Amino acid sequence: MQKRMGEAVARVARKVNDTVENKTDSLDLANCKLIAFPVGIYKAMRSVTEGIHRISLANNELKSLTSRFVTTFSQLRELNLAGNYLHRLPEEVTSLLHLQAINLSRNRFRRFPEPLTAVTTLENIDLEENEITEVPVEKLATMASLRSLNLRANPVGPEVRLLVRPLVPFDLLLSPEEPLPKA
Repeated sequence: MQKRMGEAVARVARKVNDTVENKTDSLDLANCKLIAFPVGIYKAMRSVTEGIHRISLANNELKSLTSRFVTTFSQLRELNLAGNYLHRLPEEVTSLLHLQAINLSRNRFRRFPEPLTAVTTLENIDLEENEITEVPVEKLATMASLRSLNLRANPVGPEVRLLVRPLVPFDLLLSPEEPLPKA
C-alpha cells in the first residue's frame, strides 16, 4: 500500500517537474488517485502558473475544487475534471476569464453548476453522466459564446427539452426520452 502511494506521489512530482522544466502550457494529473489538489504543487509551479492553459485532473478521487486552485490557474482555457466525485464548483470559477471548455462528466452534480453561467468565454460544457435535474435555462440562453452543452445521461426535467434552436444558439445534447410505460 505505501509503496503504491509512494509511486503515485513520485508520478505526480515527475509530471509537475516536466511541466515546470519544459515550460509547457498544460498539466496532466489524470489517473493519479488524487483526493485533493496537492498544496505543494502551488509552490513548485509558482513560476509557470500564468502560462498554464490546460489542466487535466480526470479520473481521480477529487471531492472538491478549492478557490485557491481557481485563482492560481487564472489563465486556464481548458479544464478536465471528468471522473471525480465533485458536486459543486467554487464561486471563484467566475474569475476564469479565458476558460473555453470544461469537462465535468461522470461526477456527482445534482444541479447545474451556476457559476459557469457567468463565464462569458465558455464554449463547451460537458456534464454527461451526473445527477442533474435542474438547469438554469434562462441564464444558459444568455451565454453568447456557448456552442455545446452536453447533458446526456442526466435526469433533467422536461423544461430543458424545450431549449431548442433558435431559442438557444448552442448545441444541446440530451439522452433520448424514455418512452412512457403502457398502462
